[in-house]
Amino acid sequence: MTGSNADCHQQLNENAVIQMKETGTQNRVENPSPFPEEVGRAMYEKDQNSHHCGIRLIKVGKGFAKVSMNIENRMLNGNGYCHGGMLFTLADTAFSYACNSYNRISVAQHCSITFLIPVSKGDFLTATAEENQLIGKNGIYDIDVKNQHGLTVALFRGHSRSIRGEVITTGGNNE
Repeated sequence: MTGSNADCHQQLNENAVIQMKETGTQNRVENPSPFPEEVGRAMYEKDQNSHHCGIRLIKVGKGFAKVSMNIENRMLNGNGYCHGGMLFTLADTAFSYACNSYNRISVAQHCSITFLIPVSKGDFLTATAEENQLIGKNGIYDIDVKNQHGLTVALFRGHSRSIRGEVITTGGNNE
């Protein structure tokens, strides 16, 4: 994800002007949605929880996101394994970036996780979220959490609901 927000907004505005000239529409131009990467970057800049947990944003696409996290001593439970809440947080973060990638503010309405194998200190985890369904304001996303060996340690399913507003304000109607 390269380039500044100002550069991306300028390019989007130039594209809108070009589209206006090509189609002959001058009275009303739909503001194009920002690119998913730009939406992800804007969210990540404000995402205090991800920064606190050491979660890194790797990639965002339409209905897709990938995040990662190293398991540290402070994340271990009383049995010496990674606390399930940390795995849930990682998966939920990937889910959040994927369902907000269309620049429509979306929130979780239901989530579930299945823990498959224990995670230990020093493990490197990657959570990949992929859109399964998006119908109107409702979405279903599947998140696969893998360790550094490529083994799936947890499976998460999130149900999203788009609400009023945009991650990056474009002036478009996002209800």
